[in-house]
Amino acid sequence: MSQKDAYTLILEAIDTGLYGPGDRLVESELAERFGVSRTPIREALQRLETQSLLTRDGRSLIVASLDHNQLAELYVVRGELEGLAAKLAATHATPEEVRVLREMLEADRSLLNDPEALSRANRRFHKQIHLASHNRFLVRQLDLVHRSMALLATTSLAAEGRSKGTLEEHTTIVEAIETRDGDAAYAALRDHISKAFVTRLRLDAEAVEANE
Repeated sequence: MSQKDAYTLILEAIDTGLYGPGDRLVESELAERFGVSRTPIREALQRLETQSLLTRDGRSLIVASLDHNQLAELYVVRGELEGLAAKLAATHATPEEVRVLREMLEADRSLLNDPEALSRANRRFHKQIHLASHNRFLVRQLDLVHRSMALLATTSLAAEGRSKGTLEEHTTIVEAIETRDGDAAYAALRDHISKAFVTRLRLDAEAVEANE
């Protein structure tokens, strides 16, 4: 098995929450879990550490977490890049890609009471917009941003009432892309990310209060 395979397996385990912020990653345990030899696991861990998805705790490697400033920085970059992707999608998306976005909106309405499933659907929706931008360099940068999003312990969609608001915002984004209004698509997606950030800050504040 190649380094890329081991890297992808660990990355997916972090992305799906199998390993969360603060969890310790041990070479031998990962090798056994994924049926991979320790050498590609070690190389994959080094790569993830270089990308700041893992950090050192003494001699151990743990899944990184984001402090308040890092969180703010991440959302600034995410808002700009996502907005650009929507703007480009309004110009370059094929009719078939727009139809897929519409179908995703309809399918997601049945997930309003399942935050985890809606979170997975939300990632698919955003990825579809990235691809519809038809800009490989932008897609690559957004992939990096979304990997860092995996370092957040909970989805903002878990907040009460956020699921319905997210679908309404997604609908506005798709309508702008469908009508080829790049500026409106950019603004709608920027607004969507801004609201998600506000929800994230509120969730974090509540978590701190609960631990005091």
